[in-house]
Amino acid sequence: MFRPHSEAEHSAGTPTGHAPGSGRALMAAFGLAFAAAPVLVALHVVLVLLVSTFPVAVGWATKLTLDAVTEGDGFAAAAVPVACLAVAGIAQAAAPHALAYLRAELDRSIGMLAQNRLFRAVGTIVGLGPFENPAFLDRLRLAKQSGRHAPGAATDGLLGAVGALVTLVGFMASLTVVAPAMTAFVALFSVPVLVAEVLLARRRARALWTIGPAERRELFYDQLLTSVAAAKEIRLLGIAGHFLGRMQCERRAADTVIRREDRREVFAQSALAVLAACVAAAGLLWAVSSAVAGTLSAGDVAIFVAAVAGVQSASALLAAETGRTHQALELFEHYRAVTAAEPDLPAPATPRMLPGLSRGIEFSDVSFRYGPEHPWVLRHVSFTIPFGQAVALVGLNGAGKSTLVKLLCRFYDPTEGQILWDGVDIREVDPAALRDRLGAVFQDFMHYDLPAREAIALGDLSAVDDLPRIEEAARRAGVHRTLSELPHGYETLLSRTFFAGQDLGEADTEAGVMLSGGQSQRLALARAFLRADRDLLILDEPSAGLDAEAEYEIHTALTRLRGGRTSVLISHRLGSVREADHIVVMADGSVAEQGRHLDLMAKDGVYARLFTLQASGYRQEELPV
Repeated sequence: MFRPHSEAEHSAGTPTGHAPGSGRALMAAFGLAFAAAPVLVALHVVLVLLVSTFPVAVGWATKLTLDAVTEGDGFAAAAVPVACLAVAGIAQAAAPHALAYLRAELDRSIGMLAQNRLFRAVGTIVGLGPFENPAFLDRLRLAKQSGRHAPGAATDGLLGAVGALVTLVGFMASLTVVAPAMTAFVALFSVPVLVAEVLLARRRARALWTIGPAERRELFYDQLLTSVAAAKEIRLLGIAGHFLGRMQCERRAADTVIRREDRREVFAQSALAVLAACVAAAGLLWAVSSAVAGTLSAGDVAIFVAAVAGVQSASALLAAETGRTHQALELFEHYRAVTAAEPDLPAPATPRMLPGLSRGIEFSDVSFRYGPEHPWVLRHVSFTIPFGQAVALVGLNGAGKSTLVKLLCRFYDPTEGQILWDGVDIREVDPAALRDRLGAVFQDFMHYDLPAREAIALGDLSAVDDLPRIEEAARRAGVHRTLSELPHGYETLLSRTFFAGQDLGEADTEAGVMLSGGQSQRLALARAFLRADRDLLILDEPSAGLDAEAEYEIHTALTRLRGGRTSVLISHRLGSVREADHIVVMADGSVAEQGRHLDLMAKDGVYARLFTLQASGYRQEELPV
């Protein structure tokens, strides 16, 4: 199940889930890299291993050259090591550029595959719960970042560590040949370096998890200050400075955590550098004294100095690459946690076939709350949506109307009770199969920054190239004329966020067109009209925000659309639901009363009081004489 972690876990800086830095995580990262670009990974491995032998080869070639020169063996004896030096020098000059290209190309390939897998996994989330959980949103943000870069960084770090280990072993073997007694002394230096780098990497990864909430709030304020949706109100109220202060407060909080880690790293790295200098100085002093005593040749001194420097450099590189790999794997755990998670809502092992609706939908003793620590949103709700009839849900804000729709769409499951589709519990069917039977317009409808044709076709992608069908849906929603008169008709981009040109390098810098709120709402209705053949139509405040004439036109069109079809209508305007076949009145999460308009008015209960109160606002009051 998707089980995001709590804010307390954030404050503790403990990203839980898979064991961080485990062999499974490393195999998963390397497996992703290999799946993305097997040839590039193979070339990378070969090149890294080859490059890691160069320093040792250069050290020995230098020793042999110096020995040949100082011992007077002539040019012929020095020719081979000199040639080796030349070849190694050329290879060392070219190899970094080749490695950099391979890393960049590998990162691009990994990024594409990781993005595909991550968003496919996010697409399998059945309900809305994870998207309303701050801890999951923080994990998802880190997963998007780490999925693109962490597998490449882990793979590169692993190969770098292997290469450093090859170099380290080569120089340690060289030291053993030249000065066996110094080998253990120099080798001891690598232990604290390796331990320090791993600990620092772990702390750095945990720091990134700790600052997740602050960075997401900072992004929220950033979007407020730069989005067109908030621009008018922010400028009218003069609150830009307020949000800027909030944003920088979050930035300072995050910077404080990172600064603490930076200082710790500076202290640790400085201490290790001093230790390295002391080891090098001691080794050099011993080598010079041995050369003066005649126990070491000039070539021996050269290879000794190169070996000491090489061991230190390779040890530091091994530690750094190990730390980098460890940090990448710590972050990669967020990617794994999202992509390897089980569904947030239980899926039946063998989904039942969802029959075409022929009898109706029944809410049977349904209760719901978001969690054991939350209050009940719905309690013991029972009513039926008969086939071919229009059922209206009415009530005050917070009565539970929209929650019923969320349960009907299976964005959540009832905590208690059942929702039956012709007697079949909707939890026993494939959610995609259920939703394919639904058409809906939500009060918080989406505006898509897309061409008008495509923005409507999202209602049913099979119509994306069927312009006559799209135009018919727009006509029924009352927005066809508006779209036809746009600069490029139905191909006009409905956004001023992007330029109309979509291809890279395209010179079209023409901005799109923004529709009014009412026009955008009609566009959302057109998407619903495109799904008019579905078994159930859900209309959640479909005319909210429209003027009186537009509201009348929309309700007339919706009445025609609903005719003979099963539908659920939610509206605060009770005049628009009076013709419904059945009205369910919600109050405090329960069904207060239900029936037809005239029956409810005759009861003189909750519905009658709300209807009378609303209707009184339209009555003509007598003016005083």
